[in-house]
Amino acid sequence: MLFNSFHFLVFFPIVVILYFSIPHRWRWLLLLIASYYFYMCWKVEYIFLIVGSTLIDYYAGRQMGKIPERSKRKKYLIISLIVNLGLLFGFKYFNFVNDSVRDAFNYFNIFYGVPAFNVLLPVGISFYTFQTLSYTIDIYNGRSKPEPHIGKFALYVSFFPQLVSGPIERSYTLLPQFHKDNRFDQNNVTSGLKLMMWGFIKKVVIADRLGIYVFKVFSQPHLYEGFPVIFASIFLLVQVYCDLSGYSDIAIGTARVMGYKLMRNFNRPFIARSIADFWARWHISLTTWFRDYLYIPLGGNRVPKWRWHYNIFITFLLSGLWHGASWSFVIWGALHGLFQMVEKATKKYRESFAEFIGLVRAPGLKDYINIVITFCLICFATIFFGARSLDDAYILILKLGTFSDSGIIDNFINVMKNKEVLLCIIFIIFLLVIEYIHEKYSIVRIIGRKPLIIRWAVYLGAVIFIIVFGVFTNVEFIYFQF
Repeated sequence: MLFNSFHFLVFFPIVVILYFSIPHRWRWLLLLIASYYFYMCWKVEYIFLIVGSTLIDYYAGRQMGKIPERSKRKKYLIISLIVNLGLLFGFKYFNFVNDSVRDAFNYFNIFYGVPAFNVLLPVGISFYTFQTLSYTIDIYNGRSKPEPHIGKFALYVSFFPQLVSGPIERSYTLLPQFHKDNRFDQNNVTSGLKLMMWGFIKKVVIADRLGIYVFKVFSQPHLYEGFPVIFASIFLLVQVYCDLSGYSDIAIGTARVMGYKLMRNFNRPFIARSIADFWARWHISLTTWFRDYLYIPLGGNRVPKWRWHYNIFITFLLSGLWHGASWSFVIWGALHGLFQMVEKATKKYRESFAEFIGLVRAPGLKDYINIVITFCLICFATIFFGARSLDDAYILILKLGTFSDSGIIDNFINVMKNKEVLLCIIFIIFLLVIEYIHEKYSIVRIIGRKPLIIRWAVYLGAVIFIIVFGVFTNVEFIYFQF
């Protein structure tokens, strides 16, 4: 079931009405049934994967909770790791590894007869796998206690607002909320619905509209050059942002209507002044997951400098692989790791150069320069994120600076004559302006202070805006494939 579908617009109000109509002690069961139904709308059989993972991790957590010695809890953690990562590898990465090995054998003319595993990738498997893994790892490290109620633990694993695309929640923040008796709160309902509406604008109006032009260029990279490729690369980054942050807004708003609080997943990433700053603002639930469960256990920055750089690189390399089972995603993650390594290694020299040319006396100008450089680097890396293959990525990169049939100015004028491109640029400006105003003054609070007729005029206007400019072809969220 897609958030941007009529099915969800019927499903969600029914769940909310039933939720506030029944006693607290039965709400977990309602939400669990709703969550399983939500997931089974894609493929019924895959519910057994979630149930199996839930039972294994519930058992592992309960057993670790009985053992005070950390060393003796390890075998149950290993069971959880093997089962969850084994399922993730089998469904998501087996064919990638298998194909890579086959290509290597074919290069040396060696027969390789292992067949492909032809099965549909379960929606959201990377998200709920990481969420349940954090539970067992936290119990092993003594940060959390086991959840005694198997039904509420199952709900933690499958909570429908954030099941298939996050935010990736931690057990110690989400599980306790399922034990609270959430009363109907008008403020939660109205603020949640407003956030959902903004999420729908991001997804249906901006992301899916940008996606039309991005698909046109990235699916036929040999037909475009110069500014069409440049704009498509920029549009792709904004599309991915609006797609995932739109989903997160809808998920957070959906949960808030029922009284649950999910973590903020994005924080204006396009004003980042460095690659490190960008990842502190982008997909925060995933970034902090890799920080807490990979980067810090590897030693973080409490190691020699060469090892610190290694820890950064391997963390982003695996983050890229998490996003997709292809070499394009591996390179995308490796580039972000490399950018951060270079950024940290050259920090002293860049600061000295900035002081030499006088930028330290113009901090505002220095920030703008850093924002532009960071944005350009991220756009460049995102080409690998959106390209269908490494060959396509190579072509797109070559075409970025190619203006063979016309000069730079004519190439720019021609692309700006495209009404589709102009509309996309207008939507991006609209997005940035709204985010800037909201961060400074809180648009929700400003609207909330206005008379009733003005408030409802704004809400009606937003609905009309979605209807007029939205793309209503039930386009899946990009991160469903991860």
